[in-house]
Amino acid sequence: MEEREFPATLPVLADVGNEAKLRQVFERYRPTIVFHAAAYKHVPLLEANPLEAVRNNSLATRTIARVACEFQVERFVLISTDKAANPQTVMGQCKALCEWIVEALGHRNDVATRFVAVRFGNVLASSGSVIPIFRKQIERGGPVTVTHPEMTRYFMTIPEAVSLVIQAGRSRIAARCTSWTWASR
Repeated sequence: MEEREFPATLPVLADVGNEAKLRQVFERYRPTIVFHAAAYKHVPLLEANPLEAVRNNSLATRTIARVACEFQVERFVLISTDKAANPQTVMGQCKALCEWIVEALGHRNDVATRFVAVRFGNVLASSGSVIPIFRKQIERGGPVTVTHPEMTRYFMTIPEAVSLVIQAGRSRIAARCTSWTWASR
């Protein structure tokens, strides 16, 4: 087996908005790195249910980030989206709030946890990728559309996305809070 620089991982299924459950998990396992990817990401569904979007995406992020600080987790990696850069949808606004939450915690002098947020554009072959939409448009004879004529789409492969997340989780960057965006044209 190839040696990795991470100790064994322990997957846990829990509602990240449930503070009591998170405290139990952190007490039992004492994680050193938290990769927080939990979020509703179906844009039309979130537009129709904005309160649930905020509760699940933003408030739950605040809960798990605060528990991570309480248990002095070394590093907290927030998986965000390019939609947070100039948020035009409820999902983008929720993820922008998530970034602001971890940034604010990362700038506090009384918090030992290092925070990093990684943003992804379109990850090819992932769930939610725009590529299947483009393929259907091509099969119908076109046109291939984007949301706006001036829209630029960025793409990366799943291995690139995974590499970015792992790099963010193991980085010894001195900054208390860092935001990385990785996009390939």
